[in-house]
Amino acid sequence: MRFTVPEELDGITLKSFLRKHCFVSARTLAKLKRTENGITANGSPVRSIDILTAGDIIEISLPEDDAYIEPSELPVEIAYEDEYVIAAVKPPYMPVHPVGDYQKNTLANAIAFHALSMGESYSFRPVNRLDKDTSGLVLAAKDRYSAAFLQGHCEKEYIALCQGRIEGSGTIDRPLRIKEGHTIQREISPDGVRAVTHYRTIKNYGEDHTLLAVRLETGRTHQIRAHFSGIGHPLAGDDMYGGSREHFPRQCLHCREMSFVHPISGKNITVSSGIDFFDEYF
Repeated sequence: MRFTVPEELDGITLKSFLRKHCFVSARTLAKLKRTENGITANGSPVRSIDILTAGDIIEISLPEDDAYIEPSELPVEIAYEDEYVIAAVKPPYMPVHPVGDYQKNTLANAIAFHALSMGESYSFRPVNRLDKDTSGLVLAAKDRYSAAFLQGHCEKEYIALCQGRIEGSGTIDRPLRIKEGHTIQREISPDGVRAVTHYRTIKNYGEDHTLLAVRLETGRTHQIRAHFSGIGHPLAGDDMYGGSREHFPRQCLHCREMSFVHPISGKNITVSSGIDFFDEYF
């Protein structure tokens, strides 16, 4: 991976250049320093404390991935893929990562099988995560640099089916905290951390349900689920937050669109998945 030191960064240290401007994580930088010719400047080895000059060509050789996830042949749609990133449409009821009883039927296992079928091998580094019962786009990086870069360079739009009637658009700016006596469930509380959710109505189904497009300004655990429950409109099927499962077997939440800055080309890329997972309900 190659970077050129711009004029305005003349005199910066190598460490500051890689950490602050190239989004190389501290962990990756440490591994690069232990790798022969892991970091070079104009073709010669360089130390993290060395001073760089505008125009210097910095090259890093990323260490091989060593994390192993067992490949499993599972149905999963690939919405976008190139040498550095992959975006998959996670079906409902599938965890993102192996955990507990789910060791072979996760999105990570499916991506490992897909990589194997393409003759590739890389660790699964998801940029965003979805609850097991939430469907939609998950973006993952194929290397450490891309994973670090994409943090903060990705925006997502969700589709949510809420109970009750909501009209127009609005913003929920209310802090969230872990609900007392629970380990994962959140609730609105003045002593929580700030959470901001923007929404607009797509369609009303009488007085019973509303289909919304939702964008997050902050990314708190269960933010969409807790926010709409907190204003009296829980997601349909979300019984953890007061939603009814009479007609819906899971929370009706789907990540349908994702926009991100590509870690190498710098281009803006938008990936969509539609809302086919909700078709069965209407």
